[in-house]
Amino acid sequence: MKSITATVAAIAITTNASVLAFAPNPNTPRFTTQVNGLFDGMKDAFSAPALERSNLDSERETPIDRWMGWNAKADEELMSVSAAPANFVDSMDEANYVLASLAKPMGVVFEENDDEIGGIFVLSLSEGGNAEIDGKIKPGDQLVGVNTNKVAGMVFDDALGTIVDADTELTRLVFFRGNEKQLYGPTGASKEWLQEFISKE
Repeated sequence: MKSITATVAAIAITTNASVLAFAPNPNTPRFTTQVNGLFDGMKDAFSAPALERSNLDSERETPIDRWMGWNAKADEELMSVSAAPANFVDSMDEANYVLASLAKPMGVVFEENDDEIGGIFVLSLSEGGNAEIDGKIKPGDQLVGVNTNKVAGMVFDDALGTIVDADTELTRLVFFRGNEKQLYGPTGASKEWLQEFISKE
């Protein structure tokens, strides 16, 4: 019985000592560390100085550089690329089209665009002709429709033939007021939109 009491007393002393060993000491300063996600601060760890202050040139720029925001081009240059040119004419805006209803002979001299583009445009107006008197058509206008027929992109003979074959008293001509690249280039109107616009009465 004496040995059991001694063992219990030893355990009690040991337990009290252990508790005191792990008890916080009010005199020691405390340090806190904020733990967030696994990848917090990754971008800061891999950030690089701006390229105008670094040795990296535009020929060595990689997709990872762009992904991390290390573009070789300055921000101002990137903004200027996305801005529309000053002389841009939107070929899908009805405000950039001119409609003229003319009797024959119209007094319009047409010329064909480059072969790779197709279509015809107004080269000049005959002095005293119906088109000049009407005053709506200007040299440089691209012909896109005759009555409700789309002639945009047609070769010269086919487009002019549509005007000749028109049997109405007044022939309705639809012109795009812009150049051939704006009409037929990558920013040009879609065929569907153009057909729908020309078909309007």
